[in-house]
Amino acid sequence: MFIKGDKVSVLDDNINGIVVKVKEKDVTIETDEGFELTFHQGELILIAASGELMNNIATTNFSSVKKEKEIPKPRSFVKEKKSKKDEFVLEIDLHIEKLVPNKRGMSNYDILTLQMDTARRQLEFAMKNRIPKVVFIHGVGEGILKAELDFLLGRYDNLTFQDANYQKYGLGATEVYFIQKKNL
Repeated sequence: MFIKGDKVSVLDDNINGIVVKVKEKDVTIETDEGFELTFHQGELILIAASGELMNNIATTNFSSVKKEKEIPKPRSFVKEKKSKKDEFVLEIDLHIEKLVPNKRGMSNYDILTLQMDTARRQLEFAMKNRIPKVVFIHGVGEGILKAELDFLLGRYDNLTFQDANYQKYGLGATEVYFIQKKNL
């Protein structure tokens, strides 16, 4: 790496000199003051001319080096305050695969009847337990289950329903909100 005659500088000290002897990884230099000192080659930096070292320093982007050394500031998180209404959402998946282990032998009528019975039971459960929001996942399909679900929900006076959040459920879900009557 170094050869006799190279001008070098010691990394951890303010010592400059010229290489006089190289033996494997040990380099002996003659300092500007006339002393001969031996260093490991990893402790030295090559300087072709004294101006080149200044060029290296001048081209160093100290702001990026300083930025790397800074301790990162902790990120601030803004906690969203959620009302108690949004804490629990009962999600009921009405896909037949979720309701029975095997649908073999069931007609379309049997499947739809089971799905609607499940929806009715879960609706009654939510009303009884004062759960403010229920989401029925019915899928897109041909829309028969959604139409039947809309018909069922339309028969209740104490609830409102709409398509569920598209980002979370896509097109195949209906959100039901229960209107809580205040005791006078």
